[in-house]
Amino acid sequence: MPEGSNAGEPLLAILGGTVVDALGERRADVLVAGTAIVEVGEGLEVPTGARRLDAEGCVVAPGLVDLHAHLREPGFEESETLETGARAAALGGYTAVVAMPNTDPPVDGAAVVHHVRTLAAKATCRVEVAGCITAGRGGERLAPMAEMAEVGVRIFTDDGAGVQDGDLMRRALEYARGLGVTLAQHCEDASLAAGGHMHEGSWSSRLGVPGIPAAAEEAMVARDIALARLTGGRLHLLHVSSAGSLGLVAAAKAEGIALSAEVAPHHLALSDAALAGFDPVFKVNPPLRSPRHVLALREACASGLVDAIATDHAPHPPEAKDLPLEHAAFGMLGLQTALPVAIGALCRGLPAFGTAPDDHAGPSHMSLANLLGLLSWGPARIAGIALDQGGDQGGPLVAGGPANICVIDPGATWTVDPAQLASRSSNTPYAGWELQGALRHTVFRGEPVVVDGQAQR
Repeated sequence: MPEGSNAGEPLLAILGGTVVDALGERRADVLVAGTAIVEVGEGLEVPTGARRLDAEGCVVAPGLVDLHAHLREPGFEESETLETGARAAALGGYTAVVAMPNTDPPVDGAAVVHHVRTLAAKATCRVEVAGCITAGRGGERLAPMAEMAEVGVRIFTDDGAGVQDGDLMRRALEYARGLGVTLAQHCEDASLAAGGHMHEGSWSSRLGVPGIPAAAEEAMVARDIALARLTGGRLHLLHVSSAGSLGLVAAAKAEGIALSAEVAPHHLALSDAALAGFDPVFKVNPPLRSPRHVLALREACASGLVDAIATDHAPHPPEAKDLPLEHAAFGMLGLQTALPVAIGALCRGLPAFGTAPDDHAGPSHMSLANLLGLLSWGPARIAGIALDQGGDQGGPLVAGGPANICVIDPGATWTVDPAQLASRSSNTPYAGWELQGALRHTVFRGEPVVVDGQAQR
């Protein structure tokens, strides 16, 4: 029995892989007892009776962390439940997700926080609960953030709608600073975006579809950066999609403003030309942008300007998506496809879907290690659940650390079949796509919840 393990606890051995975490890359086996890693090294002696997981040819990494998932429960269980959303997350390599608060009732008080946690108690990944910035997400008065912070909520957002009232957002940032929490903003000026269904540009003009200008996002990014500067509050920008927004983020970070930003995989892999056939599966908010914006997002990921890649997993039942474009709901699935889609866009440099060869929405050629930083330890820190913050996510994979681990086969290919996804909904834009990069195993708190690509519960 390796030193540090507990006699009688089940042993798990992850063998033959390459460990990749914030400490670097090395060939190593990983031995787990109970909920903790007990030994990491090459050619470990595996005790008799230990369960073995084959990681030959694979990357063994800290579990992925999603800052932005709509798990819909309570209130919209026809789209998703905490159980099905967590299973989809585990199948995508995630060991933690932050559940957005636009549920029914909204998560705008400690009682709802407790309710969601109770529902998620047996989930196959850690479910962190985000609280609302405003009561009922109504944008008129602040929610009781102190009450929710006291029970452990670390991120607050009205996602699905930006806080339109600048003075209210200022007070929210002041309040958040005192509480030591982060405000995550859906950056969209509602008056500029009103009536739009896709990115305002050449394709919206060609199709005759009312557009949402990039300026709708950029105006609120600029306003909230100014408010973060004024208040000293910590601001996180959800699903940044515009080149102009990235310029504002770069300037704010250079100034030392407490700011982080995420991008979504679909904004890296798809362009507004995907809507040429009026298919509402490609309708999302913020909208898919033109190749110029796609390229800027890819470059921002590669340069380190962006802090995280987050799925914005947004399941909808057929009756909400199988409608004319103007009437269909915004949103698409993301948890099971985020990793390979990001590998394709950022590591393999595949052209964005819908772009012409001369659009150059192109290669960034990031290393997988840097990509994993945007999918695991980077978002873990923003969520406040990283190991050095007293949490259990994002690694590194070392003896004594928590056993939240994903095993990835970067060369394996698979075809997306909506009917085979774990979500209750099937609104994936990647139906029929062959993706490279497959999740082999996921270990959550020492338990193999996905083995050889199959959910275990």
